Amino acid sequence: MFQADLLRGKKVLITGGGSGLGKSMGRGFLELGAELVICGRRQEVLEETVAEFHTDYLGRAAWHVCDIRDAEAVEAVVGAVWQDGPLDVLVNNAAGNFLAKSETLSPRALDAVVRIVLHGSANMTLACGRRWLEEGRPGTVLSIVTSYAWTGSPYVLPSAMAKAGVLAMTRSLATEWGGRGIRLNAIAPGPFPTEGAWQRLVPDPALEEAWRKKIPLGRFGEHAELANLAAYLIADGSAYVNGEVVTIDGGEWLKGAAQFALMEQLSDEDWAALRKR
Repeated sequence: MFQADLLRGKKVLITGGGSGLGKSMGRGFLELGAELVICGRRQEVLEETVAEFHTDYLGRAAWHVCDIRDAEAVEAVVGAVWQDGPLDVLVNNAAGNFLAKSETLSPRALDAVVRIVLHGSANMTLACGRRWLEEGRPGTVLSIVTSYAWTGSPYVLPSAMAKAGVLAMTRSLATEWGGRGIRLNAIAPGPFPTEGAWQRLVPDPALEEAWRKKIPLGRFGEHAELANLAAYLIADGSAYVNGEVVTIDGGEWLKGAAQFALMEQLSDEDWAALRKR
């Protein structure tokens, strides 16, 4: 649906880019001519993904190990990336989530998600933003949030809190930095099955089927559909879109807010098994 060179000349950094939706977006950006950098905590995953990309895209991808919860580590990695040429786009994709009854959450469990999703996204956004502002360069930040960032949702409290914070950051900086050439937007995906995370968040085939039926389009999202939306929002053709969150969920949240409310069907035994897992 796009011209083959849509993103040519753009250098894009994706956090959590070694797997899942991050990997799918990275592949889509490379297909459209971008230069790609991915980061994450697992070196083996990053190496495998970049090796796969190099086979198809002639070396236009690089990787850095980075724990985005650590502001000093983020500064070091962004500085290293900048040495090979400044970034044009940051995609805040790295996340963590799990199902739990909120009254069972420990402070450590809360921090595990909030520090990745909220603190990590802020660390990355500020590290890139400062450099763009100092150099007088334009820049684009795209953050992956969720529809329950504004509706809330039971059983994923840390994620709901953190994603709401990322959305607030997006809209706050869109107004503060927009006049200085930096625009920020967000995507709120509905259910897009990914290896690993999907099994943790949708542990029962019956719940999966109930979730599918809850979506007006009657199906889950395909990764290429999200990658296409992301490509549009970081491309020059969307230059007047700023401070917006675009939902891509087949109409799910309009039919019923609170995405994980279906999990009220889980029994005490189911919750015990999830907690043990």
